[in-house]
Amino acid sequence: MERNQIIGIVLIMATFMLWTITSSPSKEEKEKAKRIQDSIALVEQTPVKSLEATTDQAGNPSMTSATNDTLSSEANTLKYGAFAPSATGDSKEEILENEFIRITFTNKGGKIKEALLKKHYKTVTDSSGKDGKELVKMLNSPMNKFDYLLPVPASVTKTVNTGDLYFSAEKNGNTISFKANTVNGGYFEQKYELSPTDYTLGYTIKTKDLGSVLASGTNSIPLQWENHLGKYEKGIQFEQNYSTVYFKEKEESTDYCSCVSDDTKDLKDKNLEWVSHVNQFFNTSLIGKTTPFKSGIMTTKMTDIKATDYVKTVTSDIAVPIADLNNGAYEMALYIGPNEFKRLKSFGNNLEEIIPFGSSIFGTINRWAIRPFFDFLSNYIGSKGIVIILLIFLIKMMLYPLMYKMLYSQAKMGALKPELAHLKEKFKDDTQKQQMETMKIYREYGVSPLGGCLPMLLQMPIWYALFRFFPASITFRQEPFLWAADLSSYDVLFNLGFEIPFFGAHVSLFTLLWAVSTIVYTYYNMQNMDLSANPAMKYVQYLMPVMFLAFFNNYASGLTCYMFFSNLINILQTVITKNYIFDETKIRAELMKEKAKPKKKSGFASRLEEAMKQQQAVQEQKKKK
Repeated sequence: MERNQIIGIVLIMATFMLWTITSSPSKEEKEKAKRIQDSIALVEQTPVKSLEATTDQAGNPSMTSATNDTLSSEANTLKYGAFAPSATGDSKEEILENEFIRITFTNKGGKIKEALLKKHYKTVTDSSGKDGKELVKMLNSPMNKFDYLLPVPASVTKTVNTGDLYFSAEKNGNTISFKANTVNGGYFEQKYELSPTDYTLGYTIKTKDLGSVLASGTNSIPLQWENHLGKYEKGIQFEQNYSTVYFKEKEESTDYCSCVSDDTKDLKDKNLEWVSHVNQFFNTSLIGKTTPFKSGIMTTKMTDIKATDYVKTVTSDIAVPIADLNNGAYEMALYIGPNEFKRLKSFGNNLEEIIPFGSSIFGTINRWAIRPFFDFLSNYIGSKGIVIILLIFLIKMMLYPLMYKMLYSQAKMGALKPELAHLKEKFKDDTQKQQMETMKIYREYGVSPLGGCLPMLLQMPIWYALFRFFPASITFRQEPFLWAADLSSYDVLFNLGFEIPFFGAHVSLFTLLWAVSTIVYTYYNMQNMDLSANPAMKYVQYLMPVMFLAFFNNYASGLTCYMFFSNLINILQTVITKNYIFDETKIRAELMKEKAKPKKKSGFASRLEEAMKQQQAVQEQKKKK
């Protein structure tokens, strides 16, 4: 048995050694494999230019050149499979333009290299601190990507990135086609057609005879889209907070990634109608026309705006459907331009919702009331600042009935000052009792302390809607008024030369005037209000505008302009109403008449009085102890 085992082991080892010898690559095959690996490394580490043919003294191609060409060809075949013919070439640029935009394309990747907007400028400051203007350039970061990942099984990496390929370009009028050719005569094509009337590009990808080149079963092609969003506004912190990725699922509401922090939205296997990379006032949107995109992963990353030229990095990984690899096409549209409501709405797919007018009732007021009304006035008035003042005046006139009720309530409370002063003297040592008796007097004379607050609360939706409207509407961008150079950004009275946290390095005059006018208006109104029961409220009224100085100092000057002139009109309405419309004698007579009427306590008044009695009883018990 031991002899048989030994014989068996020897035979197994002999068989194994024979198989190893016969199956190992020959010397020629080893040399070829090493040559291929060397060529791959050479291609990856050496620019294409260095592999171009060199000549000897006689003018004939040198042996080194021929070797490099062979190595390069073999490496390209391994790395790019059937797309090897498109792996080398020279970078060339092509241009499409109309009166709105000039788009520069590169054949390396067959994509957009830069988009120049001919009607929009950004402010630039030179080394001496002087401001100038230059046209807005979009999609011009060298770090941007717009690359398809083609599934090519024959390649070493199994995937070919179109950003590495040199496309052949063919231009015809305002249409340009880029084709990445294959060894079998097929191609992957990107076709762009610029509209003559706006910022829109018709964009189509086509596949021709790629069924044997791409992986079987391929019905979508991944698109890697990455944008480094540039700085176009003076208030870059504000611009960063308004820049993000918006997207819309089919039959769902528009959604977006966080504007103030890093964020990712994973929509695998979700149909997307469009994806938009958005700055505060500009956007680049990719829209599926025939069918939706199959899925998408959207990501935003904050940047250090003081250390980089970009406000945010946004990426979208999108699955672009393709039905037929041998003769298929997918139609899209690219919009590269300003966030103008009417232009975006014309697409008919809710793309206008990338403009951050707000949600719920506030966004509705902005989109369908304030915006069209402002646009109507702008058709007849050239200065946007004058339009703001006229808008304030019209709004104040519409809300004047509420203002009148508020002032009338304050006037009635002012007319009761003698009675309230008597209570203060009578119950000067008992605050709880003083409050109870004050409420009795208000009820007896038919005066509601809330009468002055309710009208203000009813105005809040309009005020908050305007708070969102001014920094979101491109209508105000770089529109000057008085000392403000740009109503969409902060105005500067003077620069401090240093930065104060949460305040900035400048002082906004509109914000300062708003704070002062608010304090003046508050002081005037407080003359007829009794705050003896809660004296702290008096100081809060004055402290609030001072606290908000830091917030509004960096806000859009269109809003602070609105707030300042709104205060001026409020003061004017209040002074005229109290001094020329109200008659204190008649108001006093009305109060006496109301006092004579029989009173019936409301449920709320009864509960409030009972609560105050209980609180007073508790205080008395504490005093006894």
